[in-house]
Amino acid sequence: MTRDNASRRAAASPSRPGAPRPPLKTKAEKRAEAKAAKARARAMQKRREMLTIAGAAVAVIALVVGLALWINSSSTTPADTAAAPSAATGTTAATDTMSKPFPPLPAGADPALGAKPATSAGTGKVTQLKTTTLIEGTGAAVQKGQTVEVNYVGVTYADGKEFDNSWKREEAFSFQVGGGNVIKGWDEGLVGVKVGSRVQLDIPSDMAYGDNPGQGRPGGALRFVVDVLSAA
Repeated sequence: MTRDNASRRAAASPSRPGAPRPPLKTKAEKRAEAKAAKARARAMQKRREMLTIAGAAVAVIALVVGLALWINSSSTTPADTAAAPSAATGTTAATDTMSKPFPPLPAGADPALGAKPATSAGTGKVTQLKTTTLIEGTGAAVQKGQTVEVNYVGVTYADGKEFDNSWKREEAFSFQVGGGNVIKGWDEGLVGVKVGSRVQLDIPSDMAYGDNPGQGRPGGALRFVVDVLSAA
C-alpha cells in the first residue's frame, strides 16, 4: 500500500484504531425511547394541569372565606354596638327601652293616652272606692285574673301632691288583677274597665295604704289616674 492510499484510508476512518465506537441503536430501541419521551411529556402536562386546578381551588376558597367575613362584619347593627359595654363608663346601653315606643298604646287608642294626665286634689271625704272614666277605650273589659299593663299617676287625695308615676320611669306597670299584689283599690277598681281607657280611681285609705303607713307610702285617701294599655 502506498503512503497516499494509507493516508486516504486513515482520513475515511471515524476514529483511531482501538478507540471506543458509539453503540448503534436498533429501531426498537429508538421507538422505546420516543415512547418514553412522550410519556414524560404527558406526565409533565398532567402535572401542570393539576397545579393549575389546585391554584384555582385555593383562590375560590380564599374568595369564599373573605366573602363570609365581610358578610359577618356587615351584619353588626347599630343596636349591637349600642348594647356593648362602654369602654369609657363600663355601662351597658338599655336597648329594650329604645326599641319600644313609650307609652305602648293599643290599636285605635285615643292619642291623649300618649301624654301624662293632669291631676288635682279631691274634695270632701272618700268613704268608698269610686272609678270615673275620663277616656273610654274600645277594647275588651278587664276581668279578674287577667294581667294588665297600665300607666298611672298617683297623688294624695287631700292636697293633690304627687307621690308616684310610671311616666317618669318611661315604663308601663304590669300586674294580675285580683291577685293581691297591689292595693285593694286597684284590684277592684279596674275590673270592667275597657282596654284603651283612662280612668280616675278615688280610693279610701282602708283600700290603699291605711292612714299612717310610713316607709315612703302616703297615708289617707288616694287618687290615681290610670291608663289601661292591655289585658290578657
